[in-house]
Amino acid sequence: MSNQNIYFLKGRVSALLSKHKKEQVIKPAFEIATGCRVEVLSNFDTDIFGTFTGDVPRPGTQLETAKLKARRAMEISGFDIGLSSEGSFGPHPSIPFVPLNIEYVMLIDDREKIEIWGEWSGYDTNYSSETVDSLVKAEKFAALAGFPQHQLVVKPSMPNSKELIKGICNHDALVNAVDWAISLSPERKAIIETDMRAHANPTRMANILKATQNLIAKLNSACPECNTPGFWLTERRAGLPCEWCEMPTNEIMAEIYSCIRCGKKEERMYTKGKKAPAGRCPVCNP
Repeated sequence: MSNQNIYFLKGRVSALLSKHKKEQVIKPAFEIATGCRVEVLSNFDTDIFGTFTGDVPRPGTQLETAKLKARRAMEISGFDIGLSSEGSFGPHPSIPFVPLNIEYVMLIDDREKIEIWGEWSGYDTNYSSETVDSLVKAEKFAALAGFPQHQLVVKPSMPNSKELIKGICNHDALVNAVDWAISLSPERKAIIETDMRAHANPTRMANILKATQNLIAKLNSACPECNTPGFWLTERRAGLPCEWCEMPTNEIMAEIYSCIRCGKKEERMYTKGKKAPAGRCPVCNP
């Protein structure tokens, strides 16, 4: 491994499967930061790895699927570096009514024998759906979803139906899709939802860029022991002492950084010299 850390990628070529134009944010950021050229493979149907509309199930977890995509890019291209992107959407585990977007951008390098992924998670998403019985209600949903810049999906409200229209990007297409879906539905209703494919959703595309930037930051963070990239936060340790009684609380006191290769760990104080508010102390405020 080079002592220059991220420059182990300089002058090399990586492969990226991208059916939905993710290269628009991944390629320039990655190439500028690493000096590694990104070869985009746009003719491969990445929908075989799952779709957000549920008509094709994902073959594994989000991380497993990102690895499968990167590996497939390497197999097709013959390059020893593969890149991929995989996103997920759903309710926040602690706040069910708040939608959560998680994005991974994966790098696999067989020459250096490393797997590193950038990650972003947050609430900056328009992910939503609604069952409507009229065009007026569909138009109201569309306005809140950022349509037409953000595209939509419409399908009839009926059990086990795989009929749907994706990529709705103008008002005429929305009118036609809603009329079509309502006409097929026994209950005369349509399900309208945000199209979460990257090229159809500018908000998601911005989040993929954030995950790419996180990957670059990890590549620039080398292990102090073996110089392997990806020396990054893996754990947070609670126990910040209370400002009144000095007893440990559940507030974060330190962060643990770990190496993906040699296993070295380093504890970094999260709030050096600070104390937890007494209102968050289980002793002072039981």
